[in-house]
Amino acid sequence: MTDEQTSTAPAVPATRMIANRYRLGGELGRGGMGVVWRAEDTVIGRQVAIKELRLPDGAEEDVFQERVLREVRTGGRLNDPAVVTVFDVVTENGITYIVMELVEAPTLSGLVRRNGPLPSQQIAAIGLQVLSALRAAHQSGIVHRDVKPANIMVAPNGRAKLTDFGIAQAIDDPRITTSGMLVGSPAFMAPERVAGSEAMPASDLWSLGAALFFAAEGTVPFERASTAATLHAIMNEVPYLTKVQGPLASAIMGLMATSPEGRISAEQAEHLLTLAAQQQPAMPTPPGGQPTLHHSAPTQVAGFAGGPVGRPARSPGRTKVLVSVGALAGVALLVAGFFLGKPVWSPSVDEQMLPTLTYGAGGDIVELVIDSTYDCVNTTLDKGRAIGQSNWVDCEESHDVEWFDSLRPIGGSDEQGVPEARYPGEEELARYAETVCGLTFHSNRVSDAQRPGLAYRALIPTKQEWEKAPAGDYDKPIRHVHCFLGNKDGGQRVGSVLQDVA
Repeated sequence: MTDEQTSTAPAVPATRMIANRYRLGGELGRGGMGVVWRAEDTVIGRQVAIKELRLPDGAEEDVFQERVLREVRTGGRLNDPAVVTVFDVVTENGITYIVMELVEAPTLSGLVRRNGPLPSQQIAAIGLQVLSALRAAHQSGIVHRDVKPANIMVAPNGRAKLTDFGIAQAIDDPRITTSGMLVGSPAFMAPERVAGSEAMPASDLWSLGAALFFAAEGTVPFERASTAATLHAIMNEVPYLTKVQGPLASAIMGLMATSPEGRISAEQAEHLLTLAAQQQPAMPTPPGGQPTLHHSAPTQVAGFAGGPVGRPARSPGRTKVLVSVGALAGVALLVAGFFLGKPVWSPSVDEQMLPTLTYGAGGDIVELVIDSTYDCVNTTLDKGRAIGQSNWVDCEESHDVEWFDSLRPIGGSDEQGVPEARYPGEEELARYAETVCGLTFHSNRVSDAQRPGLAYRALIPTKQEWEKAPAGDYDKPIRHVHCFLGNKDGGQRVGSVLQDVA
């Protein structure tokens, strides 16, 4: 209910009454859309908070009142423990007052700025409650439009409340806003909104991810010195998590996927945040003390791609594969001996290789569709990402990663697989994938001039994916490992780095 900005206005006299019912007390705070007062409902003797809304510059008063009343009353019908309840809306002397539940608690913004980054379990618990509020709103057809740490109240007992429902939507009207005005806080505004698209439920989810990023890192992911620079960063830069990993990192980065279609769903976010709230296990370490090959490092390395070298010829064995994936979960290490010995290339010996990820049911990649038409993907490839058909683009367009190889660990074509072959185990499959992707990456298939600035990573199927029935007309399981590459610095590129080889 407050951005926790220091008030410069004097306290209102206690005798000031609103609608002959609400006695205003002191100022609680003020933000971009109004001033919040402590007040008493004299009819039932309840303490409340009242937000006095400001009329935006250039707005028509009658239109403003009409839209605010309609939208705030809509938001007031929401029934969720994490929603700040709206009791009443009053218009008096041309001013609109929203009477709300009084929540005497700091905002997430103030909490983090005072105490620094929060523990992972606390962040996950807050995220679950805010997510519950957003789901209730979205099911009612309401988009919040201004999810940010300053609108999330966090009580000492751990209860979280999301405030300002309906207000942002009420303000966002061509008849109310001035030309070119963006409604919402720029640093927490989803990329599609910056690009000019309408706000949608997925936009709120992105903003929630950015708010949880702030709670985890103590810094706003895209905040820059000016609004223009902030908006440019949202559209063109990739944030890096350094203090959290596991399900919480997957949830945050999955929510912050640039493309709305590539974002994890509310249900998937709930699953990940539930895992994070329950426990934060240390990453397993196999014998010999080396880190496991398939886990992402705490710092998320994002998209990759190469320079303009020309469109490669498509490998004849590539076939479109649809992988339907559920929520992310940790997969147990199952060791079997089909590939023995240390691989030539692995994350522990090749600085250009990123940790291997799994795809399929229970895997790291929320959704993976391999498109036989294009080789490049316009979203980053990290834990929590979803790669749908709409993410595949021609490599002459801006993209984050390029698909440079696809192989079957156990022989046969797509139509002539080996259904009786058992799953070799995640660790061994990762070693195989890292070796074959490394062989291709370090061959003349990849431009020698471009290779030093690149990084690459392998994707392997989970046990569930390995054993599942095939999609489409195929009568055998499809068990590909996939190889992707891109810029070390995470930036987007135009053009392919692959070369035609005889």
